[in-house]
Amino acid sequence: MELQHGRDGRATGKPGIVEYEPDTDLRDTEQVLLLEGGGIEAFFQREVLPHVPDAWIDESATRIGYEITFTRYFYKPHRQRTLEEIKADIYALEAETEGLLEQIVGAK
Repeated sequence: MELQHGRDGRATGKPGIVEYEPDTDLRDTEQVLLLEGGGIEAFFQREVLPHVPDAWIDESATRIGYEITFTRYFYKPHRQRTLEEIKADIYALEAETEGLLEQIVGAK
């Protein structure tokens, strides 16, 4: 129980229950390792509370799972074209389209 506060912020002196409303602009998420020693609570105590003492965990939004990065296991990088190959392609396209604008727009 905490002391209730009036509209001007001063304590009224009457004990009561204070409900806190989360500020959605300050909402954040964390990814905790599945094998974290002590679990989510230990991570929260060690990594979050020292920086944000009034932070809390929304248990209804907590999800436990594992992320598999398919890119790490299945991606096969392709050889990148060299700058010379790219320049040659640009010059070839330029030669191919030479005069095309004049044909579309009309002779000068």
